[in-house]
Amino acid sequence: MSRVIAAIRDHAIATPRATALAGLSSSISYAALYALVSGLGKRLRAIAPRVVALQAENGPDWALADLAALSTDICCVPLPTFFSAGQCAHVLASAGVDLLLTDRPDAADLYGASSVERFHGSLHAVRLPTPEVPLPPGTRKITFTSGTTGQPKGVCLSTAAIEAVVTSLCDASRADATDRHLSLLPLSTLLENIAGLYVPLMAGARTHLLPGANVGLKGSSSVDPLTMIAALDSVEATTSVLVPQLLHGLVGAFAAGCARPAQLRYIAVGGATVSPRLLRMAADFGLPVFEGYGLSECASVVAVNRPGDNAAGTVGQVLPHIEVDIGHDSDIRVRGAGFLGYLGDAPRAPDAWVDTGDLGELDEAGHLRITGRRKNIFITAFGRNVAPEWLERELTLQPEIAQAAVFGEGRQYNLAVIWPRNGVSDEAVRLAIATANLDLPDYAQVTAWLRADAPFSPANGQLTTNGRPRREAIASTYAGRIESHYQEEAYGLLY
Repeated sequence: MSRVIAAIRDHAIATPRATALAGLSSSISYAALYALVSGLGKRLRAIAPRVVALQAENGPDWALADLAALSTDICCVPLPTFFSAGQCAHVLASAGVDLLLTDRPDAADLYGASSVERFHGSLHAVRLPTPEVPLPPGTRKITFTSGTTGQPKGVCLSTAAIEAVVTSLCDASRADATDRHLSLLPLSTLLENIAGLYVPLMAGARTHLLPGANVGLKGSSSVDPLTMIAALDSVEATTSVLVPQLLHGLVGAFAAGCARPAQLRYIAVGGATVSPRLLRMAADFGLPVFEGYGLSECASVVAVNRPGDNAAGTVGQVLPHIEVDIGHDSDIRVRGAGFLGYLGDAPRAPDAWVDTGDLGELDEAGHLRITGRRKNIFITAFGRNVAPEWLERELTLQPEIAQAAVFGEGRQYNLAVIWPRNGVSDEAVRLAIATANLDLPDYAQVTAWLRADAPFSPANGQLTTNGRPRREAIASTYAGRIESHYQEEAYGLLY
């Protein structure tokens, strides 16, 4: 039996009336949760799908469906609600999904549904005539990351790998039954699925699962920090998980005078690089923020800071089930809780090393420091190596700049594609860039910038689901304007 399901069963016996899941208008006790998961598991066995996909807003129904699949060893594919119809069709076909559980039954015709029936609550069971696809043996969850060509890429994971991370995170975050977790990220994000659902349930804690609009998320890349703070306050949240953009929003709101929710004790932040200055600002406002690092190929979290050991400038100590190797050129390799392979590729041994593509170092105490990504580093015309994540952290720390992607390979100066915050003028952006440049050496300073036509988002292929800019897509979209800037410089036309 899955460790998470076994923990739910044990809590149902020991503390049957304790709240496990809370939604907008109702809650589910541990006793009721175990009974519901068992019943829905039987329902899934009767339907007997090869692979089930799950697409719905955050809420108890999403959790029940996911846990039912976990209890039956049926492979589950969380499908982000912000994926386009084309991306959804790609996921369903590439994973061989023959059953879709969704709160959007009206979309069933888009995928050639053979039948639609009520499954539970807001969820409908949509049967799909999808051909079978070979999966690596033991695949129980397929998480999709943004691929470099625009189509999502499927990472196949085992229950054992996922639950190794869950167990380690319970210890690292000191989760216990008194916690109240508020899920801010979509549950279809592997990090939230593990840290926001499985970890609290393993600990016997309560998880609040609310639709995105009720926690301040608008679509896939916009946030209302005031709504988010109100949600944290209203449920008396003790824990939550953030990506850097959400943390930036919270810090900005606190700087404007909003009161910090009093009950918070552990906020994990990850998914993309975080500016050390932003972390210091968060700490100044009393936010208990702990930076972490992970990748889908290792079932999410690899390292994280923790209470009593929050090492500034690092992503924390490596989790106990993980082994990290730093190559002579600073390349990070990871072993432990490894993935089973990518969809469409040959299976791989789960205990094989994973080349992360990231660069970093380990200090004497075992804290991991990330310095950049190998493929993102560019070399300027003056021969200087620049990690664009570094510059982007400093730019987005400025309140005027919401998103930035920096380029400069082989060029005499660096250029940023920027999405400003609402209502910010070009002059204000120029001043914000100048402020950021004060903390950068001359070779790393941003000299030119372009205003993006739209925010970077997973929907337009310019942002990963974890919040990282997809540089290839951004560079392709703005290639003409970027080249024009550099050509004007070459002819002395910039002023």
